[in-house]
Amino acid sequence: MTATFHAGERAVQQRAGVAERMAEIGPRVIRDYMPDQHRDFFAQLPFVVLGSVDAQGQPWASVLAQPPGFIRSPDATLLRLQALPDVADPLAQTLQPGASIGLLGIEPHTRRRNRANGRVMALDGSGFGLRIEQSFGNCPKYIQAREPVYVASATATATAPAAAIASSHLDAAALRLVRGADTFFIATAHSQALQPEGRADGVDVSHRGGKPGFVRVEVDANSQQWLTAPDFLGNFFFNTLGNLAVHPQAGLLFIDYSTGDLLHVAVRAEILWDGPDLAGFAGAQRLLRMQVLGALRRPGALALRWGEAQLSPVLEATGVWA
Repeated sequence: MTATFHAGERAVQQRAGVAERMAEIGPRVIRDYMPDQHRDFFAQLPFVVLGSVDAQGQPWASVLAQPPGFIRSPDATLLRLQALPDVADPLAQTLQPGASIGLLGIEPHTRRRNRANGRVMALDGSGFGLRIEQSFGNCPKYIQAREPVYVASATATATAPAAAIASSHLDAAALRLVRGADTFFIATAHSQALQPEGRADGVDVSHRGGKPGFVRVEVDANSQQWLTAPDFLGNFFFNTLGNLAVHPQAGLLFIDYSTGDLLHVAVRAEILWDGPDLAGFAGAQRLLRMQVLGALRRPGALALRWGEAQLSPVLEATGVWA
């Protein structure tokens, strides 16, 4: 019988002192099918966040947006997405039949979110299917309440998205977005080769929220950029941190909610369990320290615009970087 959590997740759970509890809870709440309320939830969304992995093992976080109804669930083990990524999106290269995909359905203005991880099937010129391998809900903590509105595709207007800008580092525009962010998404993966118990390789994508300024940017003596973000109290599944324990590369996605700009960042991450930085950040249980490997900035790429954000009330007890 395949374990609910892989070796990396169990190792992090063990260090956090919750392994026995999660071994009991995990099989009850992580399913290989979607409950009806999850199927209905995905069907009402105007966007979803996806995690994928390229041929070099680099995870990427992406977003697909269409008017509500572009996702449907023919049965409890299948989602069909009537959407495809733009050619500049890293997902355009990773979306292949049989590929592992992590899916996060999130409705910020109601602070609801559900996860569905699975494999691509029935990829065609209008969209693709996702055969579900894991489905589970997440709590509403740390989600900033802002409502998205789908706008006409920019490619059909005079304000088509500008060309994507690839770089080995965060440029000035990217730095402004990261330093002012109150939200980012993180894609991680684990490899079957690293999991001898036989669990299939998979991808996960997750949400991170904090007060504006909760992501710190530093430049070291070698001009290498580093990002540091707090890890707050969560559900103790440790899907993201467990993946990083066995495969430290990750992909971040930052969204400019006023312009539709997208910033994809490839990083190599480590988990900081203690130290002065952790002690100096209110509310943090751990820190993620991430070396920037590369970035892709896509101006105006997302056909959504958002209202003003109401910060999650649980963030009152957390801090920002000085």
